[in-house]
Amino acid sequence: MKDYSFWVYILFDKRAAGTYIGVTNNLARRVYEHKKGLVPGFAHDHGIDKLGYFEYYKYINNAIAREKNLKNWHRAWKYRLIETMNPEWKDLADYLDDIDIYHEPCKEDLIDPRTGKKVFE
Repeated sequence: MKDYSFWVYILFDKRAAGTYIGVTNNLARRVYEHKKGLVPGFAHDHGIDKLGYFEYYKYINNAIAREKNLKNWHRAWKYRLIETMNPEWKDLADYLDDIDIYHEPCKEDLIDPRTGKKVFE
């Protein structure tokens, strides 16, 4: 049986004033599409293209349910969720090659490829 992979993700803009929540079966491709402006809609119109948070799912129905749930959250709740993974509000797209995106990433495992140092020290 084929394994499937789905991600719920949260993007933010450079001022962390706005967020966008989506679901995809290819996180790296989808973030690239947002960054290049290839995805029309809310995120494109508001300059929201930085990856702040993501969750991995094996079943699309669970991912969609989580996406819908998060879209109903208050802004402060979304910000606190982002900060559980990304307290410094870095663009996690810069670290996707270093993160095991098939599991809940551990903050301590994120290494900045430019400096070789841990991202969240």
